[in-house]
Amino acid sequence: MNYKRREFLKMGGSLAAAFAAAPLAGKLFNDKIEDAKLDKFGMQLWTVKMALAKDPQGVLKQLADDGYKQIESFEGGKGMFWGMTPAEFKKYVDGLGMTAISSHCNDIYNNSFEKKAADAGSIGLKFLISPSESGAKTVDDYKKLADRFNQCGEICKKNGLKFGYHNHWAIFKPIDGQVPLDILLANSDKDSVTYEMDIYWVVTAKQDPEEWLKKYKGRFHLCHVKDRIKGSTEEDASCNLGEGSIDFPKILKTAKENGVEYYIVEQERYDNTTEMGCAKVDADYLKKINF
Repeated sequence: MNYKRREFLKMGGSLAAAFAAAPLAGKLFNDKIEDAKLDKFGMQLWTVKMALAKDPQGVLKQLADDGYKQIESFEGGKGMFWGMTPAEFKKYVDGLGMTAISSHCNDIYNNSFEKKAADAGSIGLKFLISPSESGAKTVDDYKKLADRFNQCGEICKKNGLKFGYHNHWAIFKPIDGQVPLDILLANSDKDSVTYEMDIYWVVTAKQDPEEWLKKYKGRFHLCHVKDRIKGSTEEDASCNLGEGSIDFPKILKTAKENGVEYYIVEQERYDNTTEMGCAKVDADYLKKINF
């Protein structure tokens, strides 16, 4: 996710924007995909945030109908559980044949973090993940951030889950000859802190996702599957899966071989269609991925 998250969160739970449906256009599938299926894949609900704010249960049902088996939530205007109690959220998602596996959590320094971890653990979430830019600027800042990750990891561990961190592109910009993500990985406890690789942002930073997955085998347990418009130099250039430049069959195979267990769709740009239209296209693409 990117800085636009803050704009949405400020809007609260009521959004009046309407979206006009448009026919899906373009080639949906990459020629490299073979005839096999990815058993399970998930949806980061940020992808469908506008529709979700208006009708959480209806959106979740449509995602289940599209073929999503896992859900990663985030803290919108109605909280991580979208106006439901944790138990109600779990019951509803389970009833749709899906599993809530994780949620993004806005502020890891807030006193409410312990309650968030307890709520997440109470319904069997596996991960509570920080999606935000840290504000760290120096090597020491990142070491202190890793210390906070470890503290959050211990809090999560007591509640039966792991703490995680989701990368953006800036985490790869060297500081005094060191890459911040290396600093975080080197100083965080692998038993209680995991990482969620946003493949799109790794590519945007002109890094090789496969190299990072191999270098830190077993440290990334989740990944965001988000494609990038071919030839674009824009930062915000996500597109429908299979229509962009990222070779997901190759990268996701490497991800699986190096410890990634959860493959979560995220999309932040919706050219020529709607959020829900993109979610359907993305699901259809992943159903064809061969491992």
